[in-house]
Amino acid sequence: MSYSKITASAGKTLFIVPMLLLAFAAKAQLNTDRIMNIGRNALYFEDYVLAIQYFNQVIKVKPYMAEPYFFRAVAKIRLEDYKGAESDCDISIEYNPFIIDAYRVRGAARQSRGDFKGAIEDYSKGLEYMPEDRYFLLQKAIAEAEDKQYAQADSTYSVLVESNPSFYEAYISRSQFHMERKDTLRAIQDIDKALEIDKYSSYGYAMRALLRFQFKHETDSALADMDEAIKLDPKMSGYYINRAVMRYYAENLRGAMDDYTHVTEVDPMNTQAWYNRGLLRMQVGEYNGAADDFSNVIKLEPDNIFAYYNRAIIRDRIGNWRGAITDYSKVIEAYPDYAGAYYARSEVRRKSGDTAGGKADYAKALALIDKEKEKGSPTKDEAADDNEKVRKESDKNINKFDRLLVADNFNSIEGEYDSDIRGRIQDRNMKVELEPSFTLTYYEKESEINTGHKYSRALDELNRSGLLPRRLYITNREAPLDSAMIARHFNSINDNSKLIEINPNNLIPYLARAIDFILIQDYTGAIEDLSRITAAGGDFFFAYFLRAVVRYRYIEYLMSSDSGSDGYITVNSGGGMFGGKDAGLNSRAVNLEYEMVLRDYDKVIELAPDFPYTYFNRGNIRCEQKDFTAALADYTRAIELYPDFAEAYLNRGLVYVYMGENEKSVADLSKAGELGIISAYNILKRIGE
Repeated sequence: MSYSKITASAGKTLFIVPMLLLAFAAKAQLNTDRIMNIGRNALYFEDYVLAIQYFNQVIKVKPYMAEPYFFRAVAKIRLEDYKGAESDCDISIEYNPFIIDAYRVRGAARQSRGDFKGAIEDYSKGLEYMPEDRYFLLQKAIAEAEDKQYAQADSTYSVLVESNPSFYEAYISRSQFHMERKDTLRAIQDIDKALEIDKYSSYGYAMRALLRFQFKHETDSALADMDEAIKLDPKMSGYYINRAVMRYYAENLRGAMDDYTHVTEVDPMNTQAWYNRGLLRMQVGEYNGAADDFSNVIKLEPDNIFAYYNRAIIRDRIGNWRGAITDYSKVIEAYPDYAGAYYARSEVRRKSGDTAGGKADYAKALALIDKEKEKGSPTKDEAADDNEKVRKESDKNINKFDRLLVADNFNSIEGEYDSDIRGRIQDRNMKVELEPSFTLTYYEKESEINTGHKYSRALDELNRSGLLPRRLYITNREAPLDSAMIARHFNSINDNSKLIEINPNNLIPYLARAIDFILIQDYTGAIEDLSRITAAGGDFFFAYFLRAVVRYRYIEYLMSSDSGSDGYITVNSGGGMFGGKDAGLNSRAVNLEYEMVLRDYDKVIELAPDFPYTYFNRGNIRCEQKDFTAALADYTRAIELYPDFAEAYLNRGLVYVYMGENEKSVADLSKAGELGIISAYNILKRIGE
């Protein structure tokens, strides 16, 4: 590849796009429409910190506009700044009371802050404008339940279900409501109905498993449901935790230990898994492993007295008397009136040769026991119920040191729906989606899905050339920018703009600035800079590749805006596996935009026919256009060039599913799973039935 073409003379000067920070310094008026669009674009692509900065700039120039306050509230609620979101919605509604979603956002913010009456008021206001909106009804019912207005919540749920008989979330949410009211029969009926609507809901199976286990004592059927939940969503560590408890009650200790082991591997910060596995290892005589487990608990929670107590018992059994004395002393420090700890330490002190210390501890233990006898029988809170095999996290009764630890909401499944409702309703249904297109960026997101770093010789040459300030990665999992990164790239835009002013024929600053523009979601600026590079000719195919990526993203954003999606609580309710854009959006203008993207990819293929990511990205475009035959050809070519291309196997497998060629789809999805895309197994489960 010749990089000299990037710096070649171009013959004419590019119009320099006014940048955000420079505009405030040099111009009296800001193009607020453009900045609003960039901010909404950042919001759509979940760059919330960046979006807030753009809306801040618009508010500085036009503080009387309602929209930037609303969109800033959306970004803030995503970042869990509920107070700030509520304040922004207050201003937005004051300026324009007809932005209906502002009531939805403010209601969610108030609900998250515990102001349930305020939330109900907002949801009711939204229903005045949109009386059949199922999400306003759902949120209102939840808020009423949280405010203990049970009769009203039941009534709202009834209206919701009657008007939306196929609404999965309504039945799941109402089942949780019934559970809080101890109405197990109606709770299970609602979950059964939810699973009729969506038999691939792992959450539905997990809920029903807990209900069957805790309230109907049907351990076998509960385990069958939990097995199904894990098959559908093997990444949910909480499912393994719950199944381990069920297996324990079924006296399947090894199975329970296997579940806890899995959790410690995928979620090493989970103290419950370490603690419970330690208890089970004690029961089967694996003392050294158990001691290690309790030591891990203590590392994560240095004040976990129950872990010290159990480790003290183990150290006593394996002859580590010094360690046992240290741990028992820690227990006595926290529970100075607990006779059992003094008695245990007295025995260890005797074994270690400290006869005097042993006698003193023994005397103290007897004195405490006599004191308890004088007080009479212990209260229910002080005694340990011998029929119970578990201890809730909030239960600090030291007599229950040898019981499995469970979450406080294990019995009632409390609090599940209210956390999910806060701005994330659309995430409740699992989506079957294509793996997204690849791009070039400085920042790659860490992911549980490990399909390996993507390599390109041409990209390696570009990185080694030193033309850019940072190493570029090819990825479809970009990391969002934090405040420091945003500031860095704004400064970089300014620096590159100065270089362009000095020598407008030097294409290197255009490339660097285009990447900066992409990172701050200014796609218009990026396209103009990349077009300056492509206009100069040469074989620098990355400019065409990036321009195609950016153009497609801009199409995505424009289509989402046209369809009324502001990136907040908008549910994709249909349209099929590949997006299902509204028919009205398939206009000639949009098709022309797609053609421009395809032309850029065609040019990349002409210049670099062995670059597999171009074929992958073009395959995604073909899927959007529902040209599945062409998409298959593109994914196949990508796999030929890169035989371990997991994402290409997944997408080709999904195309085969759509075309009804299940045998071929199974082979591709199996390969995608083998190469690290775990969700492929869930899809295999679906098409296998």
